[in-house]
Amino acid sequence: MLRLYAIDIAPHTARPKETAIRLAALLDWFGSDTLAKITGAECRAYAAKRTPSAARRQLEDLRAAIKHYHKEGFIESSPAVVLPERGQSRERWMTRDEAARLLWTAWRSQEKQRGDRTRKWTRRHVARFILVGLYTGTRAGAICAAKWSQFDLDAGVFHRRPEGERETKKRRPPVRLSPRLLAHLRRWQRLGGAHPVEWHGGPVKRVTKAFEATARDAKLKAVTPHVLRHTAATWLMQAGVDLGEAAQFLGMTTQVLENTYWHHHPDFQSNAAQAIGTKSGRAKSGPMNKPNLAGSVRNVS
Repeated sequence: MLRLYAIDIAPHTARPKETAIRLAALLDWFGSDTLAKITGAECRAYAAKRTPSAARRQLEDLRAAIKHYHKEGFIESSPAVVLPERGQSRERWMTRDEAARLLWTAWRSQEKQRGDRTRKWTRRHVARFILVGLYTGTRAGAICAAKWSQFDLDAGVFHRRPEGERETKKRRPPVRLSPRLLAHLRRWQRLGGAHPVEWHGGPVKRVTKAFEATARDAKLKAVTPHVLRHTAATWLMQAGVDLGEAAQFLGMTTQVLENTYWHHHPDFQSNAAQAIGTKSGRAKSGPMNKPNLAGSVRNVS
């Protein structure tokens, strides 16, 4: 069953190598069993040997493989796969001053030889990554893999999903580019290269290590590449952007946006808060002051 999934489905996922690694982990545990051995107790035993996030992702692959096997007609019914509880969403996001400090640290980072700084700038690609992440809220993998062909710099649109590539659960709709980011992108394109974010002339496969080193140098705690997405969503809510428009911009569902970020919005429970303090129980209507999101990071160039 897992072999069929590895042949039919895994090569067409967004990250086939990572899918193959997860399938190998499943084979190590379930490979000698029949489908009848996949029970809730067995899934819980599997999860107990791994971190909750890793176990959940691997068992999701197992569930998908079973569904594919059933769809292909090899079995009449399929066992239920019990998943670990989903972890709570992280609330970490950056203020504009923190974002500026992170960006400046990446831009100014230099290679050292025998304790002395050289003229080799080692994290300029991280600075570009940070700018695109903050201004678009795009996931790290999509930023690193993006080619210039995905950027319409005349219309000011970033097509996050390359043409011909199928859509996944992690939606990648087109996103409008802010004027500040658009200016950066046009300058980067003039400098050459096949990718807006690249390292030694090629795409950046993983930015995690360089990014986290930059965060440490900037003395920022718990800041990972995904925090850029959290930050973009939070800033949009703080600016009073419409929930539906912000969800489209970020490529997430309105439910996720509301559940995780809505409390940052100036309209969050505003009518209820006004009504609770009035004798009639009715909130006074009137315009609310909403901060203006200029689409840029203050003091960041």
